[in-house]
Formats: sequence, C-alpha cells, structure tokens
Amino acid sequence: MICNILAVGDVVGDGGLEYLSRHLHPLKKRKDIHFAVVNGENASGVGILPRQARAIFDAGADVITLGNHTWNRLQIAGFLEEDRYTLRPANYTSRVPGRGWGVFEGPKGLRIGVINLIGRCEMDCNFENPFTTADRALKTMEADLVAVDFHAEATSEKGAMAWYLDGRVQALWGTHTHVPTADAQVLPQGLGFITDVGMTGPVQSVLGIRPEQAINRFLGGLPHRFEPAAGPCKLESAIFSIDTVSKRCVSVERLDLAQ
Repeated sequence: MICNILAVGDVVGDGGLEYLSRHLHPLKKRKDIHFAVVNGENASGVGILPRQARAIFDAGADVITLGNHTWNRLQIAGFLEEDRYTLRPANYTSRVPGRGWGVFEGPKGLRIGVINLIGRCEMDCNFENPFTTADRALKTMEADLVAVDFHAEATSEKGAMAWYLDGRVQALWGTHTHVPTADAQVLPQGLGFITDVGMTGPVQSVLGIRPEQAINRFLGGLPHRFEPAAGPCKLESAIFSIDTVSKRCVSVERLDLAQ
C-alpha cells in the first residue's frame, strides 16, 4: 500500500486560513491524501488561537504543528494540554504545556507518528538539541511510519537532520522560512525530504505580512506588530508517497495552489 502524507506550509492570518478552508478538502480528494499535517503557528499572524486550531481541523488537517511563535498567543496553552492532535516543538523545555510528538491512526489502522521539532541556528537558543530530542522520541514511539516537521531557519540544519534520520523516518520537511524550495528528494535509505514547503497565505506580501511593515523594519523604523497582507492567497505543500511494506518514501512532490 502507498500512503500519501500531505505537509502544508505555515498558515498565515485569516486569509491563509480561509484559503485552506476552501481548498484542503478538495486537494486531499484529488490527490488521494491519506493524512495531512498543517503548520498553523502563524494562523493569528504570529501565534495561533484555539478557534483557529479548530478551523484548521475543520478544513481537513489530521495534525497541527507549531513553531517559534507557539507562545505569542498564550490562550493556546490550555488547548495544547487537552488536544493531542496539536503539537508544539518537542525540544521546548519540559516546563511548557503540550506535547511534541504523537502517534495517530491512518488508513487501515496504520500508525503514523508525527514529530514537531524546532531548530537552534539563528533562533531563540532556549531549546534543547533537536537531534537528541528526535532520538528520544523515536525510542518511545510505536509507529509504522514517522513524519517530521522541522521548524528551522538554517537550510544546513534541516538538511543535516534529514540525513541524520534517514532510515529511521519516512518523511521530513522544513517549515518557518515561508519560501518553498526546489530540492524535493528521497535519500538513500528511504527518507523523503524537502528543505521548506513554503506557506499558506497572501501572495503579495513579504513572508505573508504587509510589505510596508517589512520595509519599515529594514529601514530601522519603530517596531509594529506584524499584520498579514491583504489580497489573493496561495497554498504551498508537499506530498510524500510512502510504501508501507518497505517503509520507504518512493516520491516527494511539491504541490502549490494559487488564486
């Protein structure tokens, strides 16, 4: 059996959420998607609220992953304790709410493990080592297939993680930079990898936010809370097709939709 896992890039603001709500279900049907993981850490611009998490599930996500903006909306803390289908990075310190990995039911009883990790290069350094965190998760996880959302800035860190987990994990994709990469590939021991799947949000923007706000920041202007840009949106993602017998990814396909 081939299991198709869809990884959807960071949902940005109300526009990205509305676009996801209109297109994810039809996309899953058209591409025979068995399991969908959506990064939702920017659903509120920066951070995510419980109502936005519920909307992402209603749109068709099986699991939501987060990232460095997890705590920008502290209302999510209690939700993370209650809802095991919403993951925050596993290598946050053990004192924060929620969980960083889980095993979920896929087609025909298939056990699909999902791990959410965050990188340390050019990010807040108050994270545990993502490589050793992945090791710990895999030791305790009883799953048939494992997929990883690695929320990281440095392309080198994402690539190193993919090679480190090749042969132990079937799919690994990067999130956070909001820019899709053209390096979708299958590594020698069967791990499907892409450095970044991109984002789901405004097309005419700088990483989803209003261009004038980004320009203001680089010109040294007063800081303002980032606001998602207006206008047409896009959905950027990747499909990992995994052979459940050999437990190897057989293909990785970038899939982008735009209005």
